[in-house]
Parts: sequence; structure tokens; C-alpha cells
Amino acid sequence: MIKGIGIDTVYIPRIQALLDKGETSFFQHTFTAEENRLAPETGRKAEYYAARFAAKEAVFKALAPLTAARHFDLRTVESLHHEDGSPYIHITAGMEQLLQEAQAEKILLSITTEQDYATAFVLIQ
Repeated sequence: MIKGIGIDTVYIPRIQALLDKGETSFFQHTFTAEENRLAPETGRKAEYYAARFAAKEAVFKALAPLTAARHFDLRTVESLHHEDGSPYIHITAGMEQLLQEAQAEKILLSITTEQDYATAFVLIQ
């Protein structure tokens, strides 16, 4: 049963501008240590970060209405990828707590990029 849906689109050049400026606080306060570790391996850091940021926002939009949380640390949402490249939300302790509160069990994630945009779509079951 679908309990929540969320979608978000991020303009990749906006993220590239932060990288070009040498901005570090946004990346440290928004992404998990593992997400930050994996970013350079992609060869497309701005696209990688934009897609992960869209995923975090999409999860928030899908999950927040089901909980008392009207905001949460975006590092609670950790998006990784399987060996085949498909993305998924890693269920951290904080995410497990939010899922329990929402009476949900699963988060499904799809990410796509096209030219200057990264979009993520989330279903909460």
C-alpha cells in the first residue's frame, strides 16, 4: 500500500556553482559521510550531488506528512546505489525511527538526470 509520494528536481548548475566556489558547509551539513566519500568516484560530482539532494527532498515530501516531524536533518536520508547502479535509500537508525512513526516499511527511489536537471521520485509503502 502506498502511504506517501514525493518528487523533487534540482538544477545541476546550482550545485556546480557551490563546488566551483569551494563551498564545503552545504555538502557537510546535507550529505552523509558515505555520500561525500562516493561523490568523487562518479566523475560527475555536481550531477551526483544534485540527484542525491533531490532524493533527500523527495523523501522528506513523502515521509514528513506521515510523521510529527515537520523537518529533519537531511543526513538522515542516505541515498546509495546497488552494484547495478540502481539507487536506494539506506535505512539508517534515524530513518528507521521515521518509518516506524509513519507506519511504513519501505522506501522506493527512482532518480533520473537530463541535461541540467536531476529528478528523484519516491514512494513510501
